[in-house]
Amino acid sequence: MSGTVEREPRSTPAVRRRAVTAAMIGNATEWYDYATYGYLAVVLATVFFPPTAPVLSLLASFATFAVAFVVRPLGAFLLAPLNDRIGRKRTLAITIFTMAGATCVIGVLPGYGAIGVLAPIALVLTRMVQGFAVGGEYGGASTFVVEYAPDARRGFWASWLECGAIGGFLLASGLTTSLTYALSDAAMHSWGWRVPFLVALPLGLIGLYLRLRLTDTPSFTALTEQAAEARAPVREVLTGHRLRVVICGGIVVYSSIGTYVLLTYMPSYLSRNLGMSSATAQLLVFVSGGVLTAAIPLAGVLSDRVGRRTMLIAAAVGYVVLAYPAFWLIGQARWQPALAGMLILTLCHVPILGTTTATLPALFPARVRGTGVAIGYNVSFAVFGGTAPLLMTFVVNATGSLFVPAFYLILVALIALVPIVMSPETAGKPLDRFPEVSSDVL
Repeated sequence: MSGTVEREPRSTPAVRRRAVTAAMIGNATEWYDYATYGYLAVVLATVFFPPTAPVLSLLASFATFAVAFVVRPLGAFLLAPLNDRIGRKRTLAITIFTMAGATCVIGVLPGYGAIGVLAPIALVLTRMVQGFAVGGEYGGASTFVVEYAPDARRGFWASWLECGAIGGFLLASGLTTSLTYALSDAAMHSWGWRVPFLVALPLGLIGLYLRLRLTDTPSFTALTEQAAEARAPVREVLTGHRLRVVICGGIVVYSSIGTYVLLTYMPSYLSRNLGMSSATAQLLVFVSGGVLTAAIPLAGVLSDRVGRRTMLIAAAVGYVVLAYPAFWLIGQARWQPALAGMLILTLCHVPILGTTTATLPALFPARVRGTGVAIGYNVSFAVFGGTAPLLMTFVVNATGSLFVPAFYLILVALIALVPIVMSPETAGKPLDRFPEVSSDVL
């Protein structure tokens, strides 16, 4: 079955805005949760792990960060199919409630000094719950947005989902930076680190309220009216659309590593390796994230005009040419050249985030869209994105080279060119009449 479904008449602009806002809030909650952990990794290393070996504790903290990504594919395989069976709206309500609740729990966990080895165990288990919930979030949220968007402006509307994601990063960065400036180190390590995690609960409840007020997307409504929902979406994706899953995952490798290098790894890189204060490091990341957020919708508009592949190829070439000079500037360990280097990386990443959300759901037919995106996205994130901070921390400490992240970004950009070139151009084309790729079977 092709999965081609005639869509209902377009939703009104007001309905479309509410749908995008609801998806943005959920995505912001997801990335707020993850960014909060990344920004506080140095503090959490001392709170939840033995204090006798600082580097090993930091590695353990980043390993715990990566654990949530390992669990994400499980969430993709178990939660994401619900998007294609019971609807985008209901599944997104489940994921946002679970994500926010798990993050809040981290904020009340006792540390290593209170319960010893049980502290890191509890932290790992909570991170696993986070990762499981997130496994069902992006596939549903991206599908939700693009199925409400008009074909001619799908890049613009879809780009706002990434604005929500980076907005979550900015909220986490702004809050943790403010606490770092306002509190002493002792207060930050004692109780201040808990505040950002506790904030996740009201944020998640707002997102849950907005999502429950919406109807499901036109595409899924049409599926239900025709009784055409997928009964076994995972099997259908893996037997009929494997090459599309691989292309999706290849593009996500490119997107995820750049995001986590820029917004999650850099605070510890700047403070641990270059000797900057934690507050200065987080402020630089906050400024970079602000520029990124402002530019993403512009990239979305441009992708509607020049095409998704053109934008993704341009970003890959930008990383290959500019990653090394950017890290040379950052390595000067002064805030002015470091900010210049961060902004270069930011501008390289803008075309990716402004384009990816519109690109990935368009690879799959409506009946398995949520599942296909979720599997490709989360498996790729688990293997590459979540392990990036851990891997680079280890290699930088092992080799002493501060250019390891630059070489890593260059390598990933070169590899990503393969799935980008293989992907069909979907800009301006009807969402449910997706173009063919070279083969639908690997």
